[in-house]
Formats: sequence, C-alpha cells, structure tokens
Amino acid sequence: MFRTAFSKSRGAAWALGATAGSAVTGLIWTSQQETPASCSSDNTSVLGMLQQVSQRLEHLEQLVGGKSLNNASQRSSTKDSPRIDIVLGAQWGDEGKGKLVDMLSSGGYDVCARVAGGSNAGHTIVVEGKKYKFHLLPSGVLNPNAVCVIGNGVVVHIPSFLNELDSLTAAGVDWKGRVLLSDRAHLVFDLHQEVDGMSEAGLGRHKLGTTKKGIGPAYASKINRTGLRVGDLQDDSWDNFERRFRNLVESHKQAFPSLEVDIDEQLAYYKAVAPRVQEMMVDTIQYTNQQYDQGKRILVEGANATMLDIDFGTYPFVTSSNPSVGSVLTGLGVSPRKLGGIYGTVKAYCTRVGEGPFPTELPVEKNSPGFHLGHVGAEYGTTTGRPRRVGWLDIPQMKYSATLNGFTSLNLTKVDVLTGLETVKLGVSYKYKGKYLDSMPANLKVLEDVEVEFEELPGWKEDISSCRTFEELPMNCQTYILRVQELIGVPIRWIGVGPNRADVIDRGVGWDLSESPSQS
Repeated sequence: MFRTAFSKSRGAAWALGATAGSAVTGLIWTSQQETPASCSSDNTSVLGMLQQVSQRLEHLEQLVGGKSLNNASQRSSTKDSPRIDIVLGAQWGDEGKGKLVDMLSSGGYDVCARVAGGSNAGHTIVVEGKKYKFHLLPSGVLNPNAVCVIGNGVVVHIPSFLNELDSLTAAGVDWKGRVLLSDRAHLVFDLHQEVDGMSEAGLGRHKLGTTKKGIGPAYASKINRTGLRVGDLQDDSWDNFERRFRNLVESHKQAFPSLEVDIDEQLAYYKAVAPRVQEMMVDTIQYTNQQYDQGKRILVEGANATMLDIDFGTYPFVTSSNPSVGSVLTGLGVSPRKLGGIYGTVKAYCTRVGEGPFPTELPVEKNSPGFHLGHVGAEYGTTTGRPRRVGWLDIPQMKYSATLNGFTSLNLTKVDVLTGLETVKLGVSYKYKGKYLDSMPANLKVLEDVEVEFEELPGWKEDISSCRTFEELPMNCQTYILRVQELIGVPIRWIGVGPNRADVIDRGVGWDLSESPSQS
C-alpha cells in the first residue's frame, strides 16, 4: 500500500489525504510514468491500465482512511517464512526500541538477539505497571517462548550480565535455558570501566559524554588483539586466560600508571563464575543460522542508535560500535539475504544524552516546549540516569538514518508526550551559510552552525493513551503523523500512545514494505 502511495510522486498532495480527484489524477500520472509507452505491449493495453488504476484506487482508499491491509489474502507470504527482522534506533538512542521488541517477540518470534554494544545500552519495558530495565539482555527475554542470543558483536561485562539475570529471577522471570552467549563475544573487565572514566576525565571540558561502562576500551582491546573472549573461560583454556589477562592489565597500567587492579581477586572471580557462564556459552553463529534453516523467525534488537554509530554518527560523540543495520551481519554472523523487516524506532520528538551537536535542541526553562517534553516524557537515561537533552523531530537527520538503514517501516514512539502543546514543530531542512544542505554534514562545526528551518503544525489536547486505531486519534495528531511519514518517505506502522506495554497502535502489514506486495 505505502509503496504505491509514494511511488514516483511521493510529494503529491494526496499523500496527506487531499481530495480524491487530485489523488486519481496522481495515480493515473504515476501509472503512465511507470509503464513504457508501447502499443505492442499487453501491459499497456487499455484493460491493463484500467486494472492498474483500479488497484491503485483501492490502495488510495486505504491510505485516506489510514487503514492497513490486514486481510489474509493481502498479506505477504513471508509472514510465516524464516526471516530475520531488525529493530533499530533511528536517532541518538532512547527511542523505545525495547518496547517494540517486547511486543513483536510475543507474536511469533522464536529467537531474539543482541548484536552490538554492551551494557551502555538501556531499554525500559513496563508490564502491568512493573518496570523492567535491560542493558545486555534482549527485551524479548520477557517472552517465555523466545530464546535470547547475545551475539559475537556484543562486549559483555560478566558481573553486570549475571546481575541482570539474577534480577530477572527475583522478578519471577524464568530465563534458564533461554539465554545463549556467544563464545566469540569479547569481555569487558572492570579495568576497562576504570580506564573509560580516566580517559573521560582527562578530556576536561571537551569530554565525550561516555557512559563509563568500559565499552570503548573493550572494543579497543578487541581491535588491538589483546582482548579476551567468552570462549576463553572454558576449563581447558584457563592458563591461557590467566596469562592474557595479566598481559592486558600490564599494558593498561603502562598507559594509565594510576590504574589499580587486584589481579588475583579478578582471576578468582572469573574462575568462580566460569561454570555458570559455560552453561550459556554456544557458537551463536552456528545456532542462529541453524534456526533460520529450520524455518524459525529471528528478531534482532539493536542497541544505541544510528547517530551514535562509530562510522555514521556525530563522531567523536558516538559509541564504539555500529548500531546501524550492518552490525546485524557482523555481530550475528548471518547473510544479508536472510534479512526481512528493518524497523526504525523514532521518537515523535528528539532526545540526546551526553555531548555533541543537536540541531533541533530546545531550551528547557519552565513552561517552555522543551520543559514539557523533558518533564512529561520523563527524559532521563536508562543507563546513565542523566537528564536527556530534548528537541523537535529532526527530518534531515531521519532521512539520513533511513538512507543508511533502508527502513521498511517506522515505529513512532511517545506521540502522547506531545499532547497539550499548542503547536508542534518539525525541523525540515538545514541551511549553512545561506545554502541548503542535501545531506548530513560530517563536519561537526558545520552541524553545530546549521540553521534549521521549521514547519509548525497545530497541537492537540485530547488524551490519546486509550486509542488503538489510527482513526481514533485526534485529527491534528493524525495530520502530524502523516506529515512525518511523507517527509521521511517511510511508512509509519506503529504509533506509541502511552508508556505501557499495550499502548501502541499497529496499523498492520500494509504499512511494512517488507511484507506488502510490491506495487512498483
């Protein structure tokens, strides 16, 4: 459905629910543009063209009504086929990825996986008023039928990992036998966390805003080929583990003379927990691909977000891994041919924790829109507890993210937070020295100095937390969502209307390019 609506004439007025007459004109024009003008072709016969127009009109009716293609005959046959779907953060993190993963994993996924980052990620899920906070585990662990995989691209701080599992046990969640840890995943040690803090302190006012969880130093050890992996904790490798750990400590002490590490205490700890870790240790590359070959459905939960990607983000104010779509291949060990839906999670506004440029950032003085977003949205980092910076939704940034990841649909979260604002704004373009920018600038000085052009839309006062269909939303809210959808050029399938697990509108597979039949 969405593919038809935005094919060739994406900017047409009917994409925003304009008049039917204009829509039909746009559809016929699209059909003419897409079909070669050859009288000898059966595809361009009058009957054939009328059939195409009829199909497009049917899709138009769905679009204008905000309805999805939910009947069985219109669903893609991929619904029950083996595939790997991915939930990614499309902004600077904290978008609400975990909530979507939790919802999706309870609906037919057999495996949920993490593929990059470490305990610097944070996801909060609210189930029946109870909050669950995840840092290393996929949020899908709350689904009793899902197996959770920590892939080879993740860096694991074993004490934090085991504490997270113990917290789930205390909360009554039965995870045993459902959590698998890659033997190729690298280890984060306490010394990495100490070094992380020392490095940040040494930067003074030029600090990066690291979470101080040791992620960067652990990835540095990996790249320097001095790191240790989960598989090194096997019984027959202990002598090698001890030798390499002592060498790792020595190399870090040379770089940070004030670093203090009780080597014997650390070794005793890891030797004590090794049997527990070994129970979960597997070759996740083999396991994941076997599950796929057996027809299983796999869901990947991305950590952090695209604008924190070490290559594509606002470097150096980024994380130390690749939270964009490429990490699924390298951090899980699967072929790109196995990927299905790529779901970008984006807040209805924008937030960022830590330092770095933030073009649409708002001041947060009392009674301002910025104060409203931060206060009503409870914008504090799950991992750091720091107040998040807030701003209007940044369309150029989102278009950049969509280009990088190839999103098949979007999950627009926390729309309810905008309730009560007289007007809402969208940052729709960047200008630098009087000229419009066509892409996201790599130079941070340029990004800091861009002039953002905003588009203002009317707000709404109605409570939307009980809405479960698009049509139930206030008209101004619908207009906002449709405008975001048109500007980014990716269908919005899920709409977050409240903090609880069930507070989501799912518009259906007609708003997912990976499941809708191609109309091009």
